[in-house]
Amino acid sequence: MNFKRSITLLGFMISCVFQAQTLHLYGGADQNQYLGCLDCDDFDKNSVWNTFGDYGSPLSSKSIWNSYGNYGSSSSIFSPWSKYASYPPAIVDQDGNFYGFLSLNTYKADKSDLELAKILCQYHEDIKKDIKGWYSRLFR
Repeated sequence: MNFKRSITLLGFMISCVFQAQTLHLYGGADQNQYLGCLDCDDFDKNSVWNTFGDYGSPLSSKSIWNSYGNYGSSSSIFSPWSKYASYPPAIVDQDGNFYGFLSLNTYKADKSDLELAKILCQYHEDIKKDIKGWYSRLFR
């Protein structure tokens, strides 16, 4: 199966699984800093896929896509993209159910096993370069 077909199939599966729930990211040492909605529409002001919003802009201090920020740097203890992060963002649904941590840290207990989390971790560098394009591949 080629790469494009695999991503399309994964996107379809993700949209089916997450249709009934809304997943949110919370970061910081106590997971009290809201970092956006993982599966909201790319026009939603709280979406990590809205490149004009606080949580999707690569320039925002609250964005996981900001390579120089606390929540998007490859060296920050608060970033999902740091292999050594002590406090990566937690994934929580609208009812407060915990779905694990979004993290590249292979030693982090309770690392999320959600398919979306795995895709984000595997392709985060590519996603940072084309956030809107990846949103379309994964959710449309």
